[in-house]
Amino acid sequence: MAVNYSAKEEVDGHPSGGVGVPGGGTVGGGGAVKTRKPDNTAFKQQRLPAWQPILTAGTVLPAFFIIGLIFIPIGIGIFVTSNNIREYEIDYTGTEPSSPCNKCLNVSWDSTPPCRCTINFTLEHSFESNVFMYYGLSNFYQNHRRYVKSRDDSQLNGDNSSLLNPSKECEPYRTNEDKPIAPCGAIANSMFNDTLELYRIDNDTRTPITLIKKGIAWWTDKNVKFRNPTGDGNNLTALFQGTTKPVNWPKPVYMLDSDPDNNGFINEDFIVWMRTAALPTFRKLYRLIERKNNLQPTLQAGKYSLDIAYNYPVHSFDGRKRMILSTISWMGGKNPFLGIAYITVGSICFFLGVVLLIIHHKYGNRNTSADIPN
Repeated sequence: MAVNYSAKEEVDGHPSGGVGVPGGGTVGGGGAVKTRKPDNTAFKQQRLPAWQPILTAGTVLPAFFIIGLIFIPIGIGIFVTSNNIREYEIDYTGTEPSSPCNKCLNVSWDSTPPCRCTINFTLEHSFESNVFMYYGLSNFYQNHRRYVKSRDDSQLNGDNSSLLNPSKECEPYRTNEDKPIAPCGAIANSMFNDTLELYRIDNDTRTPITLIKKGIAWWTDKNVKFRNPTGDGNNLTALFQGTTKPVNWPKPVYMLDSDPDNNGFINEDFIVWMRTAALPTFRKLYRLIERKNNLQPTLQAGKYSLDIAYNYPVHSFDGRKRMILSTISWMGGKNPFLGIAYITVGSICFFLGVVLLIIHHKYGNRNTSADIPN
C-alpha cells in the first residue's frame, strides 16, 4: 500500500528544509553546505613544511668543541685586558680609629666650616693613559622605588611652570617654608657633596694634580635632559627667583659653580648624581685627569695625598665612601667577571665535548638489537 508524505514532514530525522550530511552539517533547501570541517589548506590541515634538528654525535660534538675553542681565547683576551687596567682605591669613611678622617665620622650636612682630612698614599705603578677619578658609595640604595620617582623631569628640563609648581612626586622635598624647592625630590636632596683634591708629593713639596670637572656627564643628559629655566641665561639668580634650595644643600643650585656653562641644572656633578645607580654599591665619575705628555705617564709611581672636605654623612646608615683612580680600555673599566665567564663556559663546553667523544667512541658502535633467548 502506498504511503504519501507531506512536504512538511521530516525526512531521515531532519526537517524537510535540509538533509543531514556527514561532518555534522546540513544541506539547506537552497543547496548551501554548512559544515565545521576546516578548509583544505596547508595551514588549517597542518601540512606546513617543518624542520626538526636530529641531534647526533656528528652534530653535537663539533658544536661543543667549536664553542670551547672560540670562547676560551676570547675570555683570556678580555681577562688579560681587564688585568692591564690600573686601579687604586682608598676608603676614607673614617670608621677606623687610626684613620685621618675618623674625626669627621659624625659630620652633619650643614657643618660649617666643613671637616677636612688628608690621606697619604703611594702608587706602586704608573698610570699611563687618561685617569678617571670616581667616588664610590656602599649600602646606599638609589634603586628604592620611592627614591627613584622623587624628581620632576619637567622642572629639570627648564620648564618655568614646573619650576614654581613642582610635581607631587617630590614630596616631602617639594616645598620648604612655602617656597618650591629647585631641584625638588629626594635624589637631588641627597646629592654627594664631598670635595676631593689630589696632590703629588716630591721631596716634601705638594704639587696639585689638575682635575677636570667638565665632560663627566653623558652628552644626552647635559644637552637634552637637563636645562636651566628659560630667560636671561647670564643671570641664574633671577631665573631661580621665588625658589629655595634643597633642605640638605649648603647653597642654592645657581651657586654650584662660577662657570655659567656648568651651573644650575646643567652642573655636571649634579647631572651625574641624578642618574641613579641600580645596585647599593656603586661608583660615579667625579673628575678626569688627562695625559699631557705622551712621553710621561699621567700619574707617575710615587707618593700622593688626597685632601677631603668631608661633608657627606654615611655613618648613620652604615655606608662607606671611597675614592677610586682608574684607567680604562676598549671594554671599559676593570671588570674581570666577563673574561672569567667566557673562560668558564668555554672550558665546560670543551670538557663535555671530550666526555661525549669518549662515550661515543666506546659505546657508539655497540649492537643495540636485543637478543631473544630460546
